[in-house]
Amino acid sequence: MVPESRQFEAALQGVKELRAAGHEAYLAGGCVRDLLLGHIPQDYDVATSATPDAVLNLFKRTFAVGAHFGVVLVADNDEEGYITTEVATFRSDGAYSDGRHPDAVRYTQSAEEDVRRRDFTINGLLLDPLQSANDLRASVIDYVGGVADLDAGIIRAIGRPEARFEEDRLRMLRGVRFAARLGFDLEPATAAAIRQLAPRVHAVSRERVRDELTKMLTEGRARRAFELLDQTGLLSEVLPEVARMKGVEQPPQFHPEGDVWTHTLMLLEQLEAGCPLTLAWGALLHDVGKPPTFRRAPDRIRFDGHVEIGVAIAAEICRRFRFSNDETQQILALVENHMRFADAQRMKASTLKRFFRLTVFEQHLALHRMDCLAGSGNLDHWEFVRERWLSMPEETVRPRPLITGRELIAAGYIPGAGFKEMLRAVEDAQLEGTISTAEEALQMVRQRFPKN
Repeated sequence: MVPESRQFEAALQGVKELRAAGHEAYLAGGCVRDLLLGHIPQDYDVATSATPDAVLNLFKRTFAVGAHFGVVLVADNDEEGYITTEVATFRSDGAYSDGRHPDAVRYTQSAEEDVRRRDFTINGLLLDPLQSANDLRASVIDYVGGVADLDAGIIRAIGRPEARFEEDRLRMLRGVRFAARLGFDLEPATAAAIRQLAPRVHAVSRERVRDELTKMLTEGRARRAFELLDQTGLLSEVLPEVARMKGVEQPPQFHPEGDVWTHTLMLLEQLEAGCPLTLAWGALLHDVGKPPTFRRAPDRIRFDGHVEIGVAIAAEICRRFRFSNDETQQILALVENHMRFADAQRMKASTLKRFFRLTVFEQHLALHRMDCLAGSGNLDHWEFVRERWLSMPEETVRPRPLITGRELIAAGYIPGAGFKEMLRAVEDAQLEGTISTAEEALQMVRQRFPKN
């Protein structure tokens, strides 16, 4: 039984209209896979024998977003707004010179020919939504053994794996992601082809690599995904800085779990599906500065300066993958501040309150908790900070300034770089609770900062 939804109804209507016009049309790809697994698809795609021109002429509202590759968006509107369905013409691809996109596309009337140019068997299934509403499997058209692989929990490339990955190198990352997300195994020949061709993943744009890695981190199976990236050789190609964590020892009194790689995997295992991408990347990169700062001192293993080095490495990774400025700032803030919790109980009130001002502070709390649980398991620092953060009113953390530069000028001070130091000192005293009025602030300034 297909779950009812606006998306499904829009796709079903599209299939009906295409069939009425004399064309073949089926639900295709990931939506069929998800339905057979009992999952609710995020969207529904339609594959058809109709050419893009025929699709554009048949439906009232369309968008030729990928007509060069035979893809048209069909919009279906109701009182709640527009729902779009991707309608793709059966096709057979030519050569892939750039390792990502076909040089030429040939439209075909054969649904089987269209399926056999797709990536994995579980994504090569078609579904006739008009044949049987109550028996999904009876409605499936399977040319590539995708149903059997779904039942067996296998990710298998269609046809010769090397050919599929040479055509589109992104498929190697997608194969890993599907295996992790679904809890499936990579079929041996498919895994071997990924290991062989992993160095060629650099043909994929950095943005697409970033997006695939982000999905791996935020779909609820991050540890499994990164274990597979490592096993297939993709990790050392796309994130060599993370691959270097393997075998880097840690002091057992603080990290009984093992090396930096094991510790990081244990953090990734705690990431929930749908978690913020900045938290996920912060968890992945929080100790990225440890491999280059490893030192075996007389007393114990040390990582002097690993936070500062880690911020620099994480900044380069964010630049390489073209994260937005806001995303980069938050990821770097998580790396930069993840060790500060250990000092929280000794912080002055003003320092602790400024700590709480970090953007999206709950992400810092979440990262520290995962960090503790992946190490010693001691949550004392986390509990102290969380209790103080929850109990402290916002107006205490960010109080209205007692004075500004205007008051300093009125008091006879000459504007300049010193104003910042004066106002910082006033705010410190305010946060500490030693002053609470503008008069007290000006008196403190006069005492600590003589006009001469």
